[in-house]
Amino acid sequence: MIKPLFQNVLVAVNGSEASLHAAMYGIMMAKQYKLKLKAVFVVDTATLKQLTLSQLFVAEESAGYESNLSTDGNHSLRYIEDLAKQKGVKIETELRKGAVWAEIVKAADSFAANLILIGGREDSKVSAGTYSARSAFSISLSEIISNARCSVMVVKNHQIEQLFRLA
Repeated sequence: MIKPLFQNVLVAVNGSEASLHAAMYGIMMAKQYKLKLKAVFVVDTATLKQLTLSQLFVAEESAGYESNLSTDGNHSLRYIEDLAKQKGVKIETELRKGAVWAEIVKAADSFAANLILIGGREDSKVSAGTYSARSAFSISLSEIISNARCSVMVVKNHQIEQLFRLA
């Protein structure tokens, strides 16, 4: 018998609409194919550290941004947990700190992920406080794809919310 292609799926979350769509997609996949699912939000402390070292931020500003990003991350992960619960899907969530691409790759490795899901489009409405995380996340996409030891899927289904309601 052939081993299933996907057993453990990791969703990279950054609070954007696109990453929430990727999470919805992952939840539907987990429900349909009985997969293990994990959502990971990375607080980009690497970029914050760079900004502080280059004196674009003072340490207090950096700490404030990190705190705001952690709050946003926890909020996004709780929202995704609620979505999964609505569909009867178990999901593991994790908030990490560091370089986005490196932490996503490490999380995928430790979860033994067969697939990483990434949101494929950004909405034009970026709220204050999460802009730096979203920008850094976009820059990290190619690094995730290049360094992941498993397949990476970019979710671009624009009708995902309607499909999610029906699932």
